[in-house]
Amino acid sequence: MNKLLISVFFFCAAASPVGAQNLERGKEINATCAGCHGEFGQGGKRGEYPRIGGQRAAHIADQLKSFRARTRINLPMFPYTQEREMSDQDAEDVAAYLAGIELPTQWPEFKPDDDALTRLTAVEKVMIIPRAPGDLDNGGKIYRKECAACHGKDGMGRGKFPRLVGQYSNYLMKQMNAFVKGERSHDEVEMRGILNTLKASDLQDVLAYLTLIQTEQPQ
Repeated sequence: MNKLLISVFFFCAAASPVGAQNLERGKEINATCAGCHGEFGQGGKRGEYPRIGGQRAAHIADQLKSFRARTRINLPMFPYTQEREMSDQDAEDVAAYLAGIELPTQWPEFKPDDDALTRLTAVEKVMIIPRAPGDLDNGGKIYRKECAACHGKDGMGRGKFPRLVGQYSNYLMKQMNAFVKGERSHDEVEMRGILNTLKASDLQDVLAYLTLIQTEQPQ
């Protein structure tokens, strides 16, 4: 192999990232997810199905693989990750597609010539979580001390740790209760973690704080 061919080979290898996500394929896969989570991943039934649009791609892919491996048990997700044999690449593709969806937290402003479909589509993408009751000062203090290191000061998540702001409050409470009961593993090392040291009122206060800061996030 001469020097020119060697140069071309290494240039092509560098220009073609391994494991790049296929957003079109991700959109196709999401058509199945939309039956429960909505076309834009906005969730449904007041939080029975969580918001996944705008969620961190690493978190979505990780959870899909956990459903498939049964390390996280979720019966509604079973047929989509087991029976249909979702591959790692499928999980990465749909995760990347969903992560790229922006769900605004402010009602849209329309132009006079916007048609009905444009208006309806824009309204359906709005994601405003009602303010949860609770002690904001206490919730903020606990969140900054115990949660921000993994989920970010702004609640937008880091790495595989999920975004919390803009998520349905009742869904978050359901998951926190699952962590407390040991039905899900919260901390990296063990089933029982920091949430087990908090009172029920503290958990509610954290939810109140998260709904407070949701409108502070750029959309």
